[in-house]
Amino acid sequence: MIVLAAGGTAGHVEPALNLADELCRRDPGADICFIGGERGLETSLVPDRGYRLLQVPAVPMPRRPSLDLLLVGPRLARAVRMARRSLSSAQVVVGFGGYAALPAYLAAHRSGVPLIIHEANARAGLANRIGARLTRHVLASHPDALPGATPMPLPIRPAIARLDRGLQRAHARSVFGLPSDGPVLLVFGGSQGAQHLNAVLQQSLDSLIADGISVLHAYGQRNPAPEARERYAAVPFIQRMDLAYAAADFAITRAGAMTCAELAAVGLPAAYVPLPIGNGEQRLNALPVARAGGGMVIDDADLTSAWLLATVPSLIHDAAVLQEMSGRASAWGARDAGEDFADLVMKVARHRGGPLTRGGALPGGEGA
Repeated sequence: MIVLAAGGTAGHVEPALNLADELCRRDPGADICFIGGERGLETSLVPDRGYRLLQVPAVPMPRRPSLDLLLVGPRLARAVRMARRSLSSAQVVVGFGGYAALPAYLAAHRSGVPLIIHEANARAGLANRIGARLTRHVLASHPDALPGATPMPLPIRPAIARLDRGLQRAHARSVFGLPSDGPVLLVFGGSQGAQHLNAVLQQSLDSLIADGISVLHAYGQRNPAPEARERYAAVPFIQRMDLAYAAADFAITRAGAMTCAELAAVGLPAAYVPLPIGNGEQRLNALPVARAGGGMVIDDADLTSAWLLATVPSLIHDAAVLQEMSGRASAWGARDAGEDFADLVMKVARHRGGPLTRGGALPGGEGA
């Protein structure tokens, strides 16, 4: 059995799901179990993709001294015990981060199960920093994120990894109700949308449409739906990102690790607007592709309607510039990371021994 540990955000869970898909593509009988939290996006994303999920309590580290700090030890010990019960037949644990993944890391270490850690962001989170000390199998999209890490780009969905944007363009635009003529601007802010990106786009929309630019906009499920317009397709969430990438000529987006990896892999030029909170990892995620010439980075405070209208129309109408940027993004991106990652996981799992195919119910009788 292969156990994948990831929790909290789509940035942790999605690459784990992509790896699981690649492992199942190779061996449809592969026994794959996820360990995650009780509240994160894994609670919906994992079952929706058809995988089993063992839920353990996430144990975040309090940022300030408080009573919660005294409870970290007992809470973590309980979560580790729960995770450890699921590892009785595990050949390998593969971790992608998030507080809910930490109990699985500690359980694997105590049970003698091989552990593989992958860090997607340019700055590693606490769970992966701890996990990296428990194993020699440490991978990172940005090798400087963890000491001694082996470079390994993020695994992306097969539909995106194998996407031919030109071949799918007409079909993709028809799916979103966009005209076949003229350029298309894709605007999205991650799985929850981005209010600032939404506001700037609405201020710019009349001018963009008047300039012959169509817009595909994912505004976020928690945000109000924009008014319908001609040449403007607004959706709360894009299920088929491969078709969104195929429909578009340029993107304005946040700079999550998965977004950066996917856009580079398919060769879609973009203006990356890093989230202005956190530890600055989104800026670092986008810098490599921007430095390669496949995009640009603009601070959230500098993203205004004036900047957008002064920059995007002239760029998106210049086919030669877009083609050059697309080639540079593709050269930096990686389409085959999922295959390479799966090779390593299977090698480690087989070295451990035991069956990798399904053998019944989830160990411990828990899961969803």
